[in-house]
Amino acid sequence: MCGRSTAAAVTMALGGVRVLELAGLAPAPLCGMILADFGAQVVRVDRLSQAAAASGHGDVQARGKRSLALDLKRPQGAAALRRLCRGADVLIEPFRHGVMERLGLGPELLLQENPRLIYARLTGFGQTGKYAKSAGHDINYLALSGVLSKLGRKNEKPYAPLNLLADFAGGGVMCALGIVIALFERARSGRGQVIDASMVEGVAYLSSFLWKSEKLGLWGQPRGENLLDGGAPFYEIYRTSDGKFMAVGAIEPIFYKQLIKGLGLNLDELPAQMSLSDWPEMKKKFASIFAQKTQAEWCSIFDSTDACVTPVLSFNDAASYQHNKQRSSFIKNDQGEISPRPAPVLSRTPAVPSCKREPFIGEHTEEILLEYGFTRQEIAKLYSDKAIEFKNLKANL
Repeated sequence: MCGRSTAAAVTMALGGVRVLELAGLAPAPLCGMILADFGAQVVRVDRLSQAAAASGHGDVQARGKRSLALDLKRPQGAAALRRLCRGADVLIEPFRHGVMERLGLGPELLLQENPRLIYARLTGFGQTGKYAKSAGHDINYLALSGVLSKLGRKNEKPYAPLNLLADFAGGGVMCALGIVIALFERARSGRGQVIDASMVEGVAYLSSFLWKSEKLGLWGQPRGENLLDGGAPFYEIYRTSDGKFMAVGAIEPIFYKQLIKGLGLNLDELPAQMSLSDWPEMKKKFASIFAQKTQAEWCSIFDSTDACVTPVLSFNDAASYQHNKQRSSFIKNDQGEISPRPAPVLSRTPAVPSCKREPFIGEHTEEILLEYGFTRQEIAKLYSDKAIEFKNLKANL
């Protein structure tokens, strides 16, 4: 479900929260989109279109946001952002350490002018430490967190799974969590604070189970030979006869029994489930059986069981899959683009994402500045000073 009204936005969980998101790469836009999906009024503060185009990065996570084009390198632009922050609840800042301070927009100054401001700093390495001013990407943050060393197949080098873990989970989602926590605390104290969201630490925190379960023996074998990293035959992905795949996660004995039954095998004639030395041979046996039927045939066998066997779906298939359709897990915007519905689902104040297209750079510059108390004369002066930009310049300016 999407296509919210103004009234719906106000009644959502984050209705009335004003957020300024300084345009950046993938993690910060996800953070802003999460807040927007749950009702926050998110303004993406873009660089002027020429500078934005030169960066080569478009924001595909701008659902529910509006765009204000502002040149922060010009004193007039930086002063405008300071003024905007006086009326905002949250600032999401994705730059490397020291950038905002050089612009005269550091947290000390902005919090002095607005003590209720939540100043969220989302970076790869954090605000302190050896790499605070260094460039990096998801794979680098994964590497430093220790998580990358755990990812990969037996006898192969570590493998980074797209850029989901550090950028989006450890970065965007963790930063959004920090913002909501800070907003909750502000309701008691009336005071804002600075959030230092490091993607290295965010993804490390996500891996707490790995750290805390090492003593249980779950990760005692080399990479790719353990229970949950591809070593076990009952926690693996198998190819079907039509070139598709089935995901198997039959860890517990009661589920494993149903897996074995569905495969047409006799449990009494097989090695013990947790006999590690037999795992390689069992994987070969399972693979040869899965290769004998199509994905649809395996679904018909396992769908009514608790064998923990499911099809590996493409994006297109996931959006049309019966279970997902029953839950309306995917939504379609006004342009016909399909994407995941915001999660989790709240019973009383659920997210109602916008169906509108994502904003053009500078599309809402005038209306945003007016909302934040700028006069039309001040807006015209900012335009003449080349500190702001409009997608469609109004005649009265």
